[in-house]
Amino acid sequence: MIRSIEKRRSEVQDLIKAQEKISVSRAEVFLKQLEEEIAGLRKRDEELQHLSLVEDHIHFLQRFVFLSSPPGTSDLPTITVSSAHSFDDVAKSVIQLKKHVDDFCKEDMERITTKVKQIQILTPMTREEVLQYFCDLTLDYNTAYRRLALYDSNKSVVNNDRDLTYPDHPDRFDWPQVLCKETMCGRAYWEVEWGGTNGVNIAVSYRSISRKGGRNECWFGCSEQSWRLYCSPFRYAFRHHSKETYIPKTNHSTRIGVYVDYDAGTLSFYSIADKMILLYKVQTEFTEPLYPGFTVWPGSKLTLCPPAKL
Repeated sequence: MIRSIEKRRSEVQDLIKAQEKISVSRAEVFLKQLEEEIAGLRKRDEELQHLSLVEDHIHFLQRFVFLSSPPGTSDLPTITVSSAHSFDDVAKSVIQLKKHVDDFCKEDMERITTKVKQIQILTPMTREEVLQYFCDLTLDYNTAYRRLALYDSNKSVVNNDRDLTYPDHPDRFDWPQVLCKETMCGRAYWEVEWGGTNGVNIAVSYRSISRKGGRNECWFGCSEQSWRLYCSPFRYAFRHHSKETYIPKTNHSTRIGVYVDYDAGTLSFYSIADKMILLYKVQTEFTEPLYPGFTVWPGSKLTLCPPAKL
């Protein structure tokens, strides 16, 4: 690439020097002819001065007829400075160089992008590693179902199966669900503690998920807009777009960790006890900002674990 640029630069310099040489040569010829004509005019002027002193009238008339005739002038070269014409080749060379550089940069960027996509982003393997990306979450009161009671500064939620006096809000779910206020971008990790006989859904969802009506679009895990892990004393299962995957009950814990790498398109659920055990991992492509969300069934509760309790 550098050699190509140097070659083009040399070509441009050569064109400029050649144009300069032609222009200087023309100017020198023009100057020489002017000097010759000026010398001739000066000589004629001297002869006229001498003639004015001549007393022989016949000689005077003969010389005067000769000297009074206009001197012949040679055709002088026309010097025209036309940047548009003189530097057409230069402009073409520069345009070709620019195109070459643009093409090179485009190809190089595509090559770099391909290499970057091929690089495997390592998923944290230990709890200490994922805790680097811990996010302190808060439940969004305006999204909470009317039978979900929020408490502990909106860090905990319980479903006592009793209607509460929540005001109407377009973001409020018609089902026992609630979203968090925080948006997940880049890498993020959080933990929850759950309890109760009917279990909970631990989910991530797009903000655009439906809130009203009884359609599957409203439920976490029943559309393309959300992913959820169902946890109960009896079974664990992952669900997305109404497709459910049963998770064998091995080393299940009531504390669940969730790790998201938005750019890599990964979502991981962990069982947190004496050690961190991967329950399920998703590889996808996220197209909207993600929000943590929860479904709390009657008789169950859930708490967002603060950093001090991790």
